[in-house]
Amino acid sequence: AMIREARGIQGALPERVAEGLDVKHCALSLVGEPIMYPRINDFCAELHRRGISSFMVTNAQFPDALRALEPVTQLYLSIDAPTREQLKAVDRPIFPDFWERFLDCIDVLAARPERTVFRLTLVNEWNTDQIAEYAGLVARGRPDFVEIKGFTYCGKSEASPLTIKNSPFHEEVRRYAQELCSLVSAPGLAYGVASEHAHSNSLLLARTTFCVDGVWHTWIDYDRFSQLRRTNQPLRAADYMAPTPEWARFHQDAQDGGFDPEETRFVGRRGKSTKSQGGVLINALHLMSEFKVHVPACAKGEPRRGSQHPGGGVAVTARTAT
Repeated sequence: AMIREARGIQGALPERVAEGLDVKHCALSLVGEPIMYPRINDFCAELHRRGISSFMVTNAQFPDALRALEPVTQLYLSIDAPTREQLKAVDRPIFPDFWERFLDCIDVLAARPERTVFRLTLVNEWNTDQIAEYAGLVARGRPDFVEIKGFTYCGKSEASPLTIKNSPFHEEVRRYAQELCSLVSAPGLAYGVASEHAHSNSLLLARTTFCVDGVWHTWIDYDRFSQLRRTNQPLRAADYMAPTPEWARFHQDAQDGGFDPEETRFVGRRGKSTKSQGGVLINALHLMSEFKVHVPACAKGEPRRGSQHPGGGVAVTARTAT
């Protein structure tokens, strides 16, 4: 019903509305803690049987349930704060041993076979100061990806003290992502800034194992994942990775990074439309000089494949950027 209502939205293409009625992806998020559902494995198995992908988001408070979870398409931990004190202030957890549960979930994630993600939402004046502590958690959990997004202010609420001043500018999120990438240190573990999605104020770090021949592979081969699950074959994250198109890769000089240049974007209250060139507006000489600085873990020396960044799609949950 909600998708059918989109037919009247300005800019909604009829073919996209029709596509939306054919369910291909299921995000288990924003409706409480999905991992607590006693039949969650049965539910995910039914999704996979129907060729529907599963994206599980958990708040890192139920380590035993996380251990018992069968592989999903992509597994997220919400890493809302890097210290005990900040996590208590931000999440207001209900368990007295919330920090121990949090760390236990991070340890469980490190051993999971499917694609794993740390999700960080940056809130100015709340959780952006202790970046070294965040880097320590990343080194401990060894996620395949670290998804970093700036907090979006949605208006005044009596339930929240947050205001527009707590929303970081995109340049702040960019700097934070690059610094966090450089601070993560652990044997056999390195990250690069893979991609950017400027209009959702987010960036993606990826383990350099997802950079193959100088090209990031942060997208998902959904058909391959479905095949693996339907046949009960063991899987690894690398088994169903897919290369990310050029426009979705991170470029230091991108004007509107991560926006598909073939799409039309409607901006402004009057419905004015503009064509974005996404992440491909880039100064080649600047890229050559910045290559070692901004993607130090993906490749060394001269850029390969036509002097382009080896980047990847920030929207690791979709075929196109979210």
